[in-house]
Amino acid sequence: MHLAYPAVLSALLFCTGLYGVLARRNAILVLMSVELMLNAVNLNLVAFDVWLSRTAEETLHSGQALTLFTIAIAAAEIGIGLAIVLAVHRNRGTADIDKLRDTSEWHDPDNPDHHARTAGQSDEAQKAEATA
Repeated sequence: MHLAYPAVLSALLFCTGLYGVLARRNAILVLMSVELMLNAVNLNLVAFDVWLSRTAEETLHSGQALTLFTIAIAAAEIGIGLAIVLAVHRNRGTADIDKLRDTSEWHDPDNPDHHARTAGQSDEAQKAEATA
């Protein structure tokens, strides 16, 4: 098998993941897109390892070892990422990234009195209210 086939497939997977990271608003879909990008890198590592081991006749398989480390890091990343997303979803009620820009303050969109009340307050008063 030629090196071009897995390289093209890896490029397509990486571009799909990159599109998912840039275009999606749901945090879980963004994490899935990051996983897709990491799997594209893993495919490249294994493909180039096989290709280089044929030409250099080495049996070290460093690309496959790096792939195992990448898989372990991806598993830890998805575990921590999902825990953060679930904690934010429980506190705020949404996993929309655009609504989660500032994690230190949260304004209730259903309470119009809150906006009128905070419009006249200074920044120090708003920060004190957010920490209380």
